Amino acid sequence: MTAANPYAERLDAIPVTRHDVTVAGTRTAYWTYGPDDAATTILAVHGFRGEHHGLEPVVAFLDDVRVVSPDLPGFGETPALPGRHDLAGYADWLTAFAAAAAPGAVVLGHSFGSIVSAAAVARGLRAPRLILVNPIGAPALEGPRGILTRLAIFYYRAGARLPRRLGDALLRNPLIVRVMSIAMAKTRDKDLRAFIHDQHDTYFSRFADRDTLSEAFVTSVSNDVRAAAPDIPVPTLLIAAENDDITPLSAQYALQKLFPQAELVVIPGVGHLIHYETPQAAASAVTRFLRLSGGDTP
Repeated sequence: MTAANPYAERLDAIPVTRHDVTVAGTRTAYWTYGPDDAATTILAVHGFRGEHHGLEPVVAFLDDVRVVSPDLPGFGETPALPGRHDLAGYADWLTAFAAAAAPGAVVLGHSFGSIVSAAAVARGLRAPRLILVNPIGAPALEGPRGILTRLAIFYYRAGARLPRRLGDALLRNPLIVRVMSIAMAKTRDKDLRAFIHDQHDTYFSRFADRDTLSEAFVTSVSNDVRAAAPDIPVPTLLIAAENDDITPLSAQYALQKLFPQAELVVIPGVGHLIHYETPQAAASAVTRFLRLSGGDTP
């Protein structure tokens, strides 16, 4: 049974249109939300194994903003890249996508999307501001649940090395997806937890193939935002979680200091699923940041 979406009423009031554009050799599927004549456009980049639906709860609370939200290559409705899915490949794709579909947009990245977004802006993607939600600010193996990261490495390695049919079945196994979802969710609201699990059940296995997934996973655990931070020339907002199991709060404070100009907002009582559990708080932080920094974009 599909769980009720607590943000459905707000989302239903927002116009949304699906598009396709070919960049970096890949036909990229993307969705635009909000009025076409909005003063501010945000390019929203989702996290690992997710797709554009994951950031919709945050979109639901962004008033008078146009949001351009693609599926990353190899996930959702966007096919894999012709080359490797390493950080350079994803950053080059995002830069090309931004130029084609969202020139001059504020860039927002969640989790793995924070790594890709930061790398792209540091390498030359022209954006007036950068927003990172649940930023990966330290090596995954050093996080509060480093042991789970090691288990995940074993899991994805096994999925890549088993015979193709067995490996694919392992990587799409609904029980393992549910365990991942339970481990990340912090809310005690029964209905919200049901919605989160339903989202992961529905979208977490919509990857192109196991090789793409394996490459993307290696990229996600081999990189973090720290390397790009000193080279990001624009005002940056970090939206961190008090109880993030991947990047502890102490590492987020350390990450903030690496940026030339960055503000850190901490949302209490939530973990790595800010976009599902506290989207209104995240959207409020985004709205305030854009107003304070003169957030109109062409």
